[in-house]
Amino acid sequence: MNTEFRKLPGVDQMLLYPQIAALESEYPRSFIVNMVRKQLDAARQDIEKGKPCPAINEIALSVQSNIDELSNPGLRPLINATGVLLHTNLGRAPLSKQAITAMSEISAGYSTLEFDVIKGVRGSRQTYIEQLLCEVTGAEAGLVVNNNASAVLLGLSALAKRKEIIVSRGQAVEIGDSFRIPDVMRQSGAKLVEVGTTNCTYARDYENAITSSTVALLRVHSSNFRVVGFTSETTIEELVEVGKRHNLPVFDDLGSGCLLDTTAYGLAAEPLVQNSITGGAALAFFSGDKLMGGPQAGIIAGKKEYVDKLRRHPLARAVRIDKIRLAGLIATLIHYLKGEAANVIPVWQMISADLKEIERRAQVLAAATNGFGKVIDGESMVGGGSLPGGTLPTKLVAISIEGKKNTSYVLKISQELRNYKTPIIGRINENVLLLDPRSVMPEADYIILQALAEITGRIK
Repeated sequence: MNTEFRKLPGVDQMLLYPQIAALESEYPRSFIVNMVRKQLDAARQDIEKGKPCPAINEIALSVQSNIDELSNPGLRPLINATGVLLHTNLGRAPLSKQAITAMSEISAGYSTLEFDVIKGVRGSRQTYIEQLLCEVTGAEAGLVVNNNASAVLLGLSALAKRKEIIVSRGQAVEIGDSFRIPDVMRQSGAKLVEVGTTNCTYARDYENAITSSTVALLRVHSSNFRVVGFTSETTIEELVEVGKRHNLPVFDDLGSGCLLDTTAYGLAAEPLVQNSITGGAALAFFSGDKLMGGPQAGIIAGKKEYVDKLRRHPLARAVRIDKIRLAGLIATLIHYLKGEAANVIPVWQMISADLKEIERRAQVLAAATNGFGKVIDGESMVGGGSLPGGTLPTKLVAISIEGKKNTSYVLKISQELRNYKTPIIGRINENVLLLDPRSVMPEADYIILQALAEITGRIK
């Protein structure tokens, strides 16, 4: 037998070790025992591979490290200096102060979530938001669930199970993380009927595909890619006309949930929810955490007869929104109701930010880099499955190390920024670290200033 196994301490011996024994003041003994056993098992596996038995202090340190990691989960705030305003990996839309306050207040105690205080009877969580949705979008009725994929799934499950839905071949898209519209449709039980070609689909293509099994026409906004060149898409108005001739509803998956005109900010046109409703869509599906600028949610707005059918479907309960996000979404919609969204919702503040102010902030940040940074022209992206290819002019802090091993130094600075007490995420292009103030909340600038001064100050 390998003598290294004999050196391995037992569980009881580990529990008496001072560093482990001290943990009992914070954690249950059963949890500590479990963590010790796991580490001893890992040590045994290493010994089987020919490695020496670790010292007891090394095992104790590993146990302590594993417990610290569990007690300090990785989900925490960071600073997005990538220039991608709705960065999916970084949490998409930051919320307005009013939305944050509303969510905090509702999470702190009990609420009127499903209680009518006037009548003293049970109510619906949808009551508080439906009227707001109708006022903002012009729809007859509305329903909110936990994200847009579940909104589409609910809609198709309730209205199109074992029936045909006609969609353009160019709109059978992948919406991210390997989830695809055809997969969502199959899960709902609906049968996908693709028409047209990748680049061109006309109203006649939908009309020619209609059969006695057709239950609806579906438009899907290609929110995360763009086809250029020889293209043709059927408008919502044209689809609705086809639907009217055959007594079929049109469903519109808008994705981004845009409620403001993006062309007013120098961006390409993004489909507006209001235009979908006025164009005659029976149901519009869209996200709450993209261009709407609220918490994650899936929103359904449209004709009452269809929304009511979704409301009564069993899946509606499985995908319903929770009280905290509901409060944040209500606060966000109130901004649109008041006409103040562009001024108080962070993503719209970033989109509309003055270029001279961005340059001023960039100059201040560059001055903290100990001579390693300068301000250059650049472009910001909206991102988050919105406005593919659309960019906004910006000013970047470009950090490079002349006369040294540029790549390794730049990578090291980037890594140290990521490991800062509040992680700071930039992007690297051609051995230059780029930080974009447009995607940074102005109140976070001082953190970047401190980090840049400390990190670049150590470069020799």
